[in-house]
Amino acid sequence: MAVLEGNFHQGEPRRFALVIGRFNDLVTEKLLGACQDCLKRHGVDVDPHGEQVDYAWVPGSFEIPMVARQLALTGRYNAIICLGAVIKGQTPHFDYVAAEVSKGIAAASFQTGVPIVFGVLTTDTMQQALERAGIKSNLGWSYAMSALEMSSLMGQIQALPNNPQNGLLSAGAAPTLPSAAVPTQATSTNQ
Repeated sequence: MAVLEGNFHQGEPRRFALVIGRFNDLVTEKLLGACQDCLKRHGVDVDPHGEQVDYAWVPGSFEIPMVARQLALTGRYNAIICLGAVIKGQTPHFDYVAAEVSKGIAAASFQTGVPIVFGVLTTDTMQQALERAGIKSNLGWSYAMSALEMSSLMGQIQALPNNPQNGLLSAGAAPTLPSAAVPTQATSTNQ
């Protein structure tokens, strides 16, 4: 039997994608800075023109899951880190956005088999968001650590010998993903 556990030491070069929401960029740029610092200190070249990290900026947190899933489907990345901030306001908009973003990121990771880190702050106030993005501590560092650990762990799992009884795929085999139904014709005049 084996003990599988992710690690943080430099091994094979790993590739990461970061999906960052522009909305509340005062917060997300601080999360991004700490995330980049962590990756850099662990031997990852964070240069946007380099070979290890790609950056995708989206309008807001709601758009993060779709882009994260599309990036995961490319098969280029060992892990994806999603950075955003959803701050509660006077309307129920917060509840809808926060719920859908968390469900969407979890679904994208589950469907693709690629670790996708949930780095979206969901806070009651801007002050709480700023505290989590650098005033007291910066969770961007923790999100990068999770991506490093999960990419290492998934690499170990993928290297396990193929055993048909445990349902694992051999290294290099791609999982079969469910396909989404695509309507062929509009059935309603209300769009």
